[in-house]
Amino acid sequence: MTRFPEKFLWGTATAAHQVEGGNTNNDWWEWEHAANTACVEVSGDACDHYWRYPQDLDILSELGFGAYRFSLEWSRIEPEEGEFSASQLDHYARVLDACHERNLLPVLTYHHFTTPLWATADGGWANPAIVDRFTRFCEHATERLGSRIGMACTINEPNVVTTIGYLMGAFPPGNTGDRDGFLRATENMVAAHRSSYEAIKAGPGDFPVGLTLSMSDWGAEEGYEDQIAKYRGEHEDIYLEAAQGNDFFGVQSYSRTRVGAKGVTGPEPGVEVLPMGYEYWPTAAEASIRHAAEFLDIPLYVTENGIGTDDDEKRKLYLHDSLTGIARTIDDGIDVRGFFQWSLLDNFEWAFGYQMRFGLVEVDRVTQKRTMKPSAYWLSEIIRSQQLPN
Repeated sequence: MTRFPEKFLWGTATAAHQVEGGNTNNDWWEWEHAANTACVEVSGDACDHYWRYPQDLDILSELGFGAYRFSLEWSRIEPEEGEFSASQLDHYARVLDACHERNLLPVLTYHHFTTPLWATADGGWANPAIVDRFTRFCEHATERLGSRIGMACTINEPNVVTTIGYLMGAFPPGNTGDRDGFLRATENMVAAHRSSYEAIKAGPGDFPVGLTLSMSDWGAEEGYEDQIAKYRGEHEDIYLEAAQGNDFFGVQSYSRTRVGAKGVTGPEPGVEVLPMGYEYWPTAAEASIRHAAEFLDIPLYVTENGIGTDDDEKRKLYLHDSLTGIARTIDDGIDVRGFFQWSLLDNFEWAFGYQMRFGLVEVDRVTQKRTMKPSAYWLSEIIRSQQLPN
């Protein structure tokens, strides 16, 4: 058996736009309804989690999880600049309370990919004005919710927003090869994290605050190993440096990224490729933890890790091998304090729509019925025993 520390925190995660439904006032709703985007379908009602969250939290409690990571929808709370909705803040207060009632530590993410339309109308994350706008939002949300929060993440995977939105064109604003926009958005993301961190810490409540980052194991075509530092530097290391002195850092890792003659390149021939288009690479979390530990002397959490597949046995195998690697980092003295599986529900996987199934719980697209998968019960046994069969 591989054993985990007694107080190791087990959680799962969602994001507001992927599960709530009806988030009509943000850039993603606009993007998925626009012509000629890569989106295969629209989010619509999603998983109706906005109303069904008590049922979903009951599932987490039944499975033995100790934490739930979810996000605020900025566009609900501040539908127009400077106009804050008391009723929407009350809604998220009820979700936080519901977590506490079920002995789930609520881990709140302030920004998970979606930005209000009024904030994207004049440049979004490439406009320096976004820093003060997001900080003000965090101040207002914390003033109402801070006393209920267990942990907080400022921004989810800022490097995904900048890379896919400004270089690859598959996220809003849909730019391709916009190097200038990428650099400006990166600078603003770093500044927004630092500013919002201070704003959240200054509000009510006493809880750890950190940043979550999309990270990879990194590889290279033969002869291009020296390029890894260059690409990882602007996609990961700049944010690791920005997180120094925070209360914790969230590692989010799924696969490997390779570089070569043409820069970032695709999967290596002969390596299994998942429906998401990246390699089946269950040691990614371990490699990412070790890289984060080179920069940071603060507690680490794996705040996302999982696999999008219709093969639930493969999900168990991936999670088993990933958790084994994470346990190795703990045995080596790295301060890893928790693991959050992505995701609780089969949800709206951005441009891929509902065809990528990361959930421990299947959601019927017509009836919204929830059905726990075998992997949910398998992970539940690991959580309850704090040990993983070898």
